[in-house]
Amino acid sequence: MKLETPVQRLKQRLESLYARYNRRDLVDTDPLGFLYRYDDPADREIAGLVASSLAYGRVALIRKNVEWVLQPMGRPALFLQKASKADLSERYREFRHRFTGGRELTALLMGIKRVNERHGSLKNCFLAGLRAEDKTVLPALERFVEELADVDRASVPSLSGGKACLAPATEGAQNGPVSAKRQAAFLLTSPADGSACKRMNLFLRWMVRKDAVDPGGWEEAGAHRLVIPLDTHLFRICRALGLTQRNQANLRAALDITESFRAIAPGDPIKYDFAISRLGILREAGLNEFLESCGVRETSSEPGAQRGRTSRRPNKRSQGGAGCG
Repeated sequence: MKLETPVQRLKQRLESLYARYNRRDLVDTDPLGFLYRYDDPADREIAGLVASSLAYGRVALIRKNVEWVLQPMGRPALFLQKASKADLSERYREFRHRFTGGRELTALLMGIKRVNERHGSLKNCFLAGLRAEDKTVLPALERFVEELADVDRASVPSLSGGKACLAPATEGAQNGPVSAKRQAAFLLTSPADGSACKRMNLFLRWMVRKDAVDPGGWEEAGAHRLVIPLDTHLFRICRALGLTQRNQANLRAALDITESFRAIAPGDPIKYDFAISRLGILREAGLNEFLESCGVRETSSEPGAQRGRTSRRPNKRSQGGAGCG
């Protein structure tokens, strides 16, 4: 009788977990659920970027505040096409999601608006920065974030070759001399910073993968290039499983874990992300029981892994460590 290898055993457990929890009916309590409100890909990708950018803190608070942003828009693509910076600043002046205020949100929305003006869609912008030789999405993600955050200058080169039409940023005296680029960057983490880029990689998972949970639409980017959206909860589980030996949930750890999953699912290394993230969130999903079935025992309990919590404050100081955005 042929003995089961550790990789085969882990794959079997992960497939069971995937079959049990990778279900459409579980999406409605997740920020991902907002994407299924929109049939138009242009609306869906904007909703996805807003929802993923605010995906830090308690899930209930995330959903409440994403709703607050999206509800007035109706169709997000058309809304942003018509809106001016003054319109957005006024509409979202009172917005607050933990450490994110109206200024940061307005800068993000203006970045989306400008990218759509230059490229036609967020998808076109991202794919324009993706090269055939790229092993992962990270080089394209860095270029994508740079374009979204670069709303200060009157003109910057377009990745897709089009002429840039970016208006200079203006700041009211009450806001101080904070550039629009800096405000947008507060919500947009980049691989250039060494951040695990949990929220941006989460957005890419939603847009690139297509199954019962992830709606897809950007399949051309290639699911095999995706990087795991790593937060402290997932990091703790993956470290217990021996998928990384690193001590911080940074970009290197995310790449380690992605490579480990690639040995199990070469064409779709982050396939199990949604199912694993249900462990410790759903009452019936026992984390310790899962780990024990994989031959390991859970030994630690960290604040970042509490039920319903995704990550901590997405500031530059914490991007290289555990719980970063």
